[in-house]
Amino acid sequence: MTGVPLSAYLVLALVLFCIGLYGALTKRNAVIVLISIELMLNAANINLVAFSKFGVTPSITGQVFSLFTITIAAAEAAVGLAILMSLYRNRKTVNVDEMDIMKH
Repeated sequence: MTGVPLSAYLVLALVLFCIGLYGALTKRNAVIVLISIELMLNAANINLVAFSKFGVTPSITGQVFSLFTITIAAAEAAVGLAILMSLYRNRKTVNVDEMDIMKH
């Protein structure tokens, strides 16, 4: 019985990271930008877990770091959505292009 090779995990993480990077750099909607950043963090988590399993000395260290990253991503999502809700109440838009001027 053969398992999934390390290269498959790395290719999946690469594709997810590229999709997230593209979304973060090109989209105007701030919600989509936050989702894209979450995709990039998940790609990093896949790499951490894959190298934890297939590394030179397999251990649980990468999985522990992945849990810390998931915790930070949850906090980032909560704070980011709170900021977006506040900006939407003041500006009536979530477009990133219209949020560069600080005014009342």
